[in-house]
Amino acid sequence: MTSGDRALTLISARLLFANGQTTERTVSAVEQLADALGFRATVFPHWGELTVRIDDDTGSRYEIIAVEPVGVDMSKVAATVSVIDKVCAGRMDAEAARSALEAVTRFPPVSVARFALLAAAGAAALGVIFGAAHLLSVVLIALSAGAGACLRRWLAGISRNPFVQPFCAALLAGVVGAIVVRLQLSSVLRLVAVCPCMVLVPGPHFLNGAIDLARARLALGASRIIFPGLITLMICTGLLLGLSLGGVTLPVSGPSLPVPLGYDVIAAGVVVAAYGTFFAMPWRMLPIPILVGMLAHASRWAIISVAGANVETGALVACLMVGTIMTPIADRLRLPFAGLAFASVVSLIPGVFLFRMAGGFVALIALGGKASPDLLVGAIADGTMAILIILAMTFGLILPKMCIEHFYPGFAKLNPRGSSGGFSERNV
Repeated sequence: MTSGDRALTLISARLLFANGQTTERTVSAVEQLADALGFRATVFPHWGELTVRIDDDTGSRYEIIAVEPVGVDMSKVAATVSVIDKVCAGRMDAEAARSALEAVTRFPPVSVARFALLAAAGAAALGVIFGAAHLLSVVLIALSAGAGACLRRWLAGISRNPFVQPFCAALLAGVVGAIVVRLQLSSVLRLVAVCPCMVLVPGPHFLNGAIDLARARLALGASRIIFPGLITLMICTGLLLGLSLGGVTLPVSGPSLPVPLGYDVIAAGVVVAAYGTFFAMPWRMLPIPILVGMLAHASRWAIISVAGANVETGALVACLMVGTIMTPIADRLRLPFAGLAFASVVSLIPGVFLFRMAGGFVALIALGGKASPDLLVGAIADGTMAILIILAMTFGLILPKMCIEHFYPGFAKLNPRGSSGGFSERNV
C-alpha cells in the first residue's frame, strides 16, 4: 500500500461522510475501495471524526479524520461514488482517482441566483399547500424566503457556525411577517412568517440520525438528531423573536384550509425542486424526486380527503411509498438516500405545528397565571401532532430501506461494472 492509496481512502471517507451519505454506505464504500487497492480498512464513525484502521502487510495503523457530517451535497456524493466505482472496476488508477476527488472537494455551491429563486418558489409552494388563499400572500412569502436565502449565502461567507444562518433567516422572516400583520396583509395563519422558515428545516440530518439509531449506532445517531434539533430550535427562536419585535404572536391550533388536488400536487413538485437545489442535486436528476414527491402527495391527499384518514396516517402511507421507490433509485443514481428521500416528502414536514407549539409555550410563559387553558391545550395539541407526523415520516422512510437492504444485501455494494447513475463532472 502506498501513501497515495491511503490518501485516496481517507479523502473518499471525508467526502461521503461530510456531504450527507448514510453512515452504512460510507463505511461500505470505503471498505470496498480499500479492498480494491489491496489492503483492509475498517471505519469507526463518530461525530466530528472518522477513525480508519488500515491493515496491510506491514501491520495495522490508525488514521483519524476530522470531519463533521453537517452538509448535504448530492453532487459531491454522486461524483465520489462514481470515482470509487471506477477504481473498484479497474477503470481508474489511484493517482487519477485522487486527482478527481480533489477536484470534487472544490465543487462550487449552487449559484446564489438559483438558490434564492428556488427558495422563494419552495416557500411560496408551501404556502399554497398550507392554505395561502391570496396571491399577495404567496408573493410576500416568496420575497421573504428569497431575501432569507441571500442573507444565508452572505452569512456563509463570514461565519462557519451552522446555527447563524437559520437563526438570522428565521429572524428576517419573523420581522417581515410582523410588518405584514401590522399592515393587515396577512391571514390568521401567519403563513407569510412561517413558510419561509419551513424551508430551513434540516430534514436529511434527522433522517440520517434515525437510520443510525435504528442500526444501533447510538452515540452517532443521537448526535445527528441533536444537531438538526438545535437548528430547529434556532429557527423557532429567530421566528418568534422577529414576530415579537412587531408585537405579533403565532396562533396555536389554527384552522386547516382544504386545498384542491391539482394545486396541492403541483405545489409539492415545486417544493421538491427547491429542496433538490438546496442539496445540490444535478438538474438532470431533479425530475425523478419531483415525480415521486408529486405521487406521494397525491396519495396523501386521497387518503385524507377521500378515505377520511388522519394527517399522520396520510404521512405514513406517503413515506412508505417514497421509501420503497427511492431506495433502489438512490442506489442506482449513487445519491445519498436521506437527501433524495427527504426532498420527495419535504412538503409533509410539520413545520407549522412546531412553530405554533413554540409560540404557544412562549405565550404561556409570558402570561403566567393569566394564560387560558385553551392556550395550553392548543400548544400541546400542536406539539403532539408535530411529533406524530415526524415519527410517521421517519418510520415510513426508514422501514422500506432497511427491509430492502436486509433481504437484498447487494444494494449496499458498489457497481461492479464501474458504471452508475453518478458522474465525475459538475453538472448542476
